[in-house]
Amino acid sequence: MTDGYIHSIESFGAVDGPGMRYIVFTAGCPLRCAFCHNPDTWNMAEGKKMSPEEILEDALKDRAYWGTKGGITVSGGEPLMQLDFLLDLFTLAKKENVNTCIDTSGGPFTKEGEWFKKFEELMKVTDILLMDIKHIDEAEHEKLTGRPNSNIIEMFRYLDAIKKPIWIRHVLVPGISDNDEYLTRTRDFIRSLGNVERVEILPYHTLGIAKYKELGIPYRLEGTPMPTKERVENARRILECDKYDAWQK
Repeated sequence: MTDGYIHSIESFGAVDGPGMRYIVFTAGCPLRCAFCHNPDTWNMAEGKKMSPEEILEDALKDRAYWGTKGGITVSGGEPLMQLDFLLDLFTLAKKENVNTCIDTSGGPFTKEGEWFKKFEELMKVTDILLMDIKHIDEAEHEKLTGRPNSNIIEMFRYLDAIKKPIWIRHVLVPGISDNDEYLTRTRDFIRSLGNVERVEILPYHTLGIAKYKELGIPYRLEGTPMPTKERVENARRILECDKYDAWQK
């Protein structure tokens, strides 16, 4: 079994997958999103080493509160940076009939080599993924995150091909992603996928600024306002969020 580098654990989460979730936040992330509110998760080496066995044992203590849809979500940071740990944890979890979810940017995805072989195995023990669309435009994505999005788009296409259920999340940032042209392109991309169960707008916020000051990291979106309720509703309308909500009900 491979230990994971863990930033923190939340015993009861209600917004990171179906039902009530036990959420494992891994340490380490390849992206440097300008709006990231957890820069303290970027460095994998700063995480606490924990084994899949001890995490599952701790999680199962709260199983009675999960309901019929709940389970374990591994978030980050970026969990796909720790593929061996994820595969071991979820393999153990499925032996206990636990619902498994990955919250990912898709940043490490590749169809090459051993990584992809392990990812294919991981998908066999993963029930659902929460996936971010940071920005639909590749050049803007690179400016926003430090990385292009071509491999992330490829991951979306792969998950669609294997019919793996996903929830899509899109952070709405004034002056960056809050743009009707980009939102329309995002909607058209989502429409091309057949495995989407939910689409969520996450309004940009400034709750993480204090962490940047503590860590001595410049905050690139200094002065950027939060989106208005009107713009959030506009984004929800363009991305057809209600259609997916209705489908869930």
